[in-house]
Amino acid sequence: MRGILASSIGVTCAAALALPLAPPAAASAASVSSVSSAGTPAPVADVATRTVGTAGARAGARAEVPGSTQSLPLRPLTRDRASGAVLGLTPRTVRTFSLLGVVWDDPSVDLHGRVQVRTRAASTGDWTDWQDVETHYTQHGADPDSSEAASGKARGATAPLWVGESDGVEVRVLPEPDAGEPEDVDPVGTGSDEGESGGEGAGEVSTLPAGMRLDLVDPGEAEPGESAGGAEPQAELGESEGPEPQAEPGESAEGAEGAEPAEPAEGAEVPRTGVMTAAAKAASAANSALVPLGATQIPSLTAEETREELVALRGTGLTEQQQAKPYIGPRPSIVTRRGWGADESLREKSFVYTSKVKAAFVHHTASGNSYSCSQAPSLIRGFYRYHTKSLGWRDIGYNFLVDKCGRIYEGRAGGVAKPVKGAHTMGFNSKTTGIAVIGSYGSKKPSSKAVKAVARLTAWKLGLHGMNPKKKTSLTSGGGNLYAKGKKVKMKVISGHRDGFNTSCPGGKLHKKLGSVRSKAAGYQGR
Repeated sequence: MRGILASSIGVTCAAALALPLAPPAAASAASVSSVSSAGTPAPVADVATRTVGTAGARAGARAEVPGSTQSLPLRPLTRDRASGAVLGLTPRTVRTFSLLGVVWDDPSVDLHGRVQVRTRAASTGDWTDWQDVETHYTQHGADPDSSEAASGKARGATAPLWVGESDGVEVRVLPEPDAGEPEDVDPVGTGSDEGESGGEGAGEVSTLPAGMRLDLVDPGEAEPGESAGGAEPQAELGESEGPEPQAEPGESAEGAEGAEPAEPAEGAEVPRTGVMTAAAKAASAANSALVPLGATQIPSLTAEETREELVALRGTGLTEQQQAKPYIGPRPSIVTRRGWGADESLREKSFVYTSKVKAAFVHHTASGNSYSCSQAPSLIRGFYRYHTKSLGWRDIGYNFLVDKCGRIYEGRAGGVAKPVKGAHTMGFNSKTTGIAVIGSYGSKKPSSKAVKAVARLTAWKLGLHGMNPKKKTSLTSGGGNLYAKGKKVKMKVISGHRDGFNTSCPGGKLHKKLGSVRSKAAGYQGR
């Protein structure tokens, strides 16, 4: 136990640790390949751009998993009276991909319409039925006026949809019925005067966001023989009490330089060997207080081990009562970024922190439920590439992800025990953490394993900051469609995305489970 504790020393309540951070990541290489429509050469406008990591980023193990993004402009369609589609892509053959989404230029513009896709399975050649893509996704983003939102790189987009390995695609976009048909409009929404005809009803395209395109993501392949995400979550354990909340220092952004990672402790996981890029080392070293450099998984701790770890970290300066009552759940097992194969060259080099974590927002990825748990790392690599390359975010937006088997994954880089500022709940990314359950839970219930994992994770993560899962806390809005910027809002310590922003996320079925999550999390904390 002492060996595990020694490897875990360094967890902090208020981000007091200095962090080792990454040097500038190598620029991504790009290559161009043609796309065909129904087996014929594609027009120049439909050439797909492939974005891959550098040779340096591919050196090493798992964190260098290759991947690519194909980007295809959507075109006006001859109006289909049955569907009402006015924009999209006719059936075409493309390079293999597994995840897709529709992207447009302005992240502040909403898509008032419906997006449907069907894809062709690479293994069988069979086409799927039409599937709806969740169009309301821009609220999963950085706060307005934040440096991430103001970078000039952000774009609007639908939610990503996981379709499995596919090599053909067809898309149609249907505007809302009351969108209207204004006169003298550019049918493509780009200012083009090249004479492309949108056919009947093409004027409605102007009501859709400009620059709409389909991004097809290949998340890359895991190395042969490697596990997909670590061990099953451990059984429930009884917990005890915890410290009072700490003071709230200002938010910070850390640069590339930092301390040397800790030496591996006795009993800790042996890290994967192989060359690591500077960016990969920095992401891994952000967890060096918990595991050695290169670890693919942060092991779970028992309740006693977690309490002893926390008391040891916070002993100096705390009152006797604070030391005697560490309300914190046992640390759950967490698959690291290296464990799920993050290409660290895709993200911004620095880590950005908020002052503490006062609340957790629960999300669903709205990416569909047709995935196996062994595919979860591939989905996360797809989300990561979609968030960074397609949406222009600095990193994956969520702080943590949970699959339907209850496995927990590290999201945005910077250290799982540290208050990393995410891009998950527009207006409430400061002093919060974002947890996304992989799947769509509007009409489908989340698995009991996923719900339990969210409870275990929040019990630990919120416990690091002295927060009670059954209580409310005060947060200040950074701006959104429910609360104006600067408004102080009383929010449940464990809330759903829809509690801070007018959205369907995390889906009605998952949102109804949050009461159970709060009760379980409080129980894990010993409350």
